[in-house]
Amino acid sequence: MAKILVVDDEADLETLIKQKFRKEIRGGTYEFFFAENGKVALERIAEEPEMDIVLSDINMPEMDGLTLLSKLNELSPLIKSVIVSAYGDMENIRTAMNRGAFDFITKPINFEDLTLTMEKTLKHALHIKKTLQAIKENNILKMYVDENVLNFMGNKEFESTIMANETIEGTVIFIDICGFTTISENAPADTVVKLINSYFDEMVKEIMAQEGYIDKFIGDAIMAVFRGEYHLDRAIDAALAVRNQINKLHDKEGGLEFNPKVSIGIKSGEMISGNIGSSSLKRLDYTVIGDTVNTAARLQDAAKENQIVICEECYGKVKESFQCENIGSISLKNKAKPLTMYQVLE
Repeated sequence: MAKILVVDDEADLETLIKQKFRKEIRGGTYEFFFAENGKVALERIAEEPEMDIVLSDINMPEMDGLTLLSKLNELSPLIKSVIVSAYGDMENIRTAMNRGAFDFITKPINFEDLTLTMEKTLKHALHIKKTLQAIKENNILKMYVDENVLNFMGNKEFESTIMANETIEGTVIFIDICGFTTISENAPADTVVKLINSYFDEMVKEIMAQEGYIDKFIGDAIMAVFRGEYHLDRAIDAALAVRNQINKLHDKEGGLEFNPKVSIGIKSGEMISGNIGSSSLKRLDYTVIGDTVNTAARLQDAAKENQIVICEECYGKVKESFQCENIGSISLKNKAKPLTMYQVLE
């Protein structure tokens, strides 16, 4: 649900907004909050820090919209703002944009234009939040984010929200490059690094295309996690795409020929997501742990070259969408019964 704060001293606007967007409000698409001036708006944001966008008038008592923009940029740089005002002269527009406004709409309000602008602004705000979370998780934040956002992300409230330890539902996928150890033992270091990075690039493209994120690189393997709707289906789609792309590659480097292949293990279920590592060494990774992760790794170990292996539980969920084949079972540590395995054919 998108959270939208409307800041305007016109009392009728709240009623009008609720009427025009009644279907979206009733359907849970939008949740609107209202404030009569910038000062009250900042109080609303303090109460509801997960606000996505702000629609603000310019001319208001106590704190006007342009002052609010300046405060908002310092307080919550992830919240995107749209100015909605009768003062549509170029000076006001330029001032608003210079203070961080994402867009500008003039009154009287054209609600079709307002709806499109809100959708565009929400999409941009969501993209930024997802990007920042991925950057944080991959420990490369300082390379890409400006000082204001860094200061904000250092805020404890943000840390507790975006980096919370929690039990999640998702799918883990392990992808290993088969036979690469032989290359690493017989080729120069530069050749080894060049090859493995090129293979990882191909894999990452397909994983991200299915909205998965890279949890970590482990030697010549990748661990990735998929969350959200149809996470298991998307993980399998990514695995199939990775296998197809890697099978197209043929490399001749340093007198060696190599046709890379992958073995893949996939498991969905509950897992613990949190900041794992050593505080004393200041080496913590935001990652997932648990039986689901361990089982995915064991399935990858059992997978042969070009195999995508899932368990019987996952097979039951996707058998109508993917062609699979029973390939036997394996015994797992601390498991009373062997685990039946299926390979995904297509």
